[in-house]
Amino acid sequence: MNLRPQASLGRVLDDLGETLLELVAGQRDVAGDIGGVAIHDPLEEPVLPHHALVLGVGLSEPDEVVRLLRALARHDAAGLVVRSPVALTGEVTAAVEETGVALLGLTRGASWAQLAAMLRSLLAEGDVGEGEQETLAGLPSGDLFAVANAIAALIDAPVTIEDRRSRVLAFSGRQDEADPSRVETILGRQVPERFARMLTERGVFRELYRSDATVYFGLPEQAVDGLSLPRVAVAVRAGDEVLGSIWAAVREPLSEDREQALRDAARLVALHMLRIRAGADVERRLRTDLVSTALEGGAGAREALTRLGLADQPVVVLALAVLDEDEHDAGLATERQRISDGLAMHLSAVHPRCAAALVGDVAYGLVPVARTGDPEQRAVRIASDFLDRVGERVRVVAGIGPVAQDGAGLAEARASADRALRVLRSERAGGRRVARLADVHVEALLLELRDLVTARGDRPTGPVARLFAYDEEHGTRLVETLRAWLDAFGDVIAASAAVYVHPNTFRYRLRRLAEVGGIDLTDPEARFAAMLQLRVVAPPRSV
Repeated sequence: MNLRPQASLGRVLDDLGETLLELVAGQRDVAGDIGGVAIHDPLEEPVLPHHALVLGVGLSEPDEVVRLLRALARHDAAGLVVRSPVALTGEVTAAVEETGVALLGLTRGASWAQLAAMLRSLLAEGDVGEGEQETLAGLPSGDLFAVANAIAALIDAPVTIEDRRSRVLAFSGRQDEADPSRVETILGRQVPERFARMLTERGVFRELYRSDATVYFGLPEQAVDGLSLPRVAVAVRAGDEVLGSIWAAVREPLSEDREQALRDAARLVALHMLRIRAGADVERRLRTDLVSTALEGGAGAREALTRLGLADQPVVVLALAVLDEDEHDAGLATERQRISDGLAMHLSAVHPRCAAALVGDVAYGLVPVARTGDPEQRAVRIASDFLDRVGERVRVVAGIGPVAQDGAGLAEARASADRALRVLRSERAGGRRVARLADVHVEALLLELRDLVTARGDRPTGPVARLFAYDEEHGTRLVETLRAWLDAFGDVIAASAAVYVHPNTFRYRLRRLAEVGGIDLTDPEARFAAMLQLRVVAPPRSV
């Protein structure tokens, strides 16, 4: 998706600093908003959005950091994140000053996946298109980090906003004033299991979710590792539905005024959470419309690509489908949407400007690629990696289209991806899960020839028609014999084994079908005509 975040490097450090990130070298007040999050791949030439924040996964040596800083400067990157502790040598410091790319450190114990997820949440990647941002109670609509900071100021305590599963959606500053359990919660984006289990056993969640009142949880008699401060919590509700909760780490119970402020804040958080949920649905529909318009390749394709952030760059089309024997399964539509959402998340880690959407029953992905190398093969690797993560529980296949240099070429690229996907969804795939059209071109042509034959109502003619008629009248298997012989390239031993008869019996049937059908099996043209009719015109073989 096209990222239009409104967050500077300073804002990122304000919201995620101390707990997750530290500024190691460089200026925090770099002009301009961050254009997106990208993961450094040492094997690929970087394709970065403007003013990107780059995650240097696996970088540790100072000379590696220096080289990457200089490379990122050519792409106008805002900052580079490496794992703490960072070896701040003179060469590294000089490179930061020379390039203007800030160097940040990721706290030990935090995962890169957690950081990427939080950054993308903070940068509001889901926004598509432009326009003025809505506000709720003076705060940007859906910006839970800003809401958390506002609540922390009202009650003078660091807070987290969590969903029903105790997953952290946002947190305020001043988390260094809390205890190790709170820090662990934020690093893992999830309340530690031992703490959640204790809250459940003590009935805290039950009490929290049955009323609008605040719940004070003092320190338990039996010590819990990392927990050294009491908590005050309040449920976040929308009518009868519990959306989540707000948790504050405090040193003593809140005053009556602050309790009321926390309860009022819960209603505001509910509005923001509902706005995020509604916005996700609207964004999904808009993204689907934009991807669909781009894939049609018509007059609106360029505008759609511009709004998706994919204008003026080559793109590869991925087409994914869920295989299911029962097309009327009620859960199939949900599974398709889940796969589409998963594809969008997977692609966002590949390139910040990828776009994915479910169009009909196919999930399409648009992946910007470099003009050098083998983009189609890279797309095959991306799709294969995604299918490996999906696993075997759901059968998913992926067709890869050729590179589209512009909007006009997208329709052709999509058609090629669809043709490859159709082969993979048919019985001709042979267990293959990912393919380019070049890999299955013959199979695709045969399917299309069968479509033409079916539309015209053609039936077998000549020798093949006579063999079908003879089998139906006499209960013989001459057509089966001819199929097996052609499939085995005339190898009688292999063909007879395929139909479970003795080779001598098979030879007799061959002579008989030549007589009945009037076909010269030594004539290559006759063999080709028979093979084509059996594969395209003839009824499917019985099972």
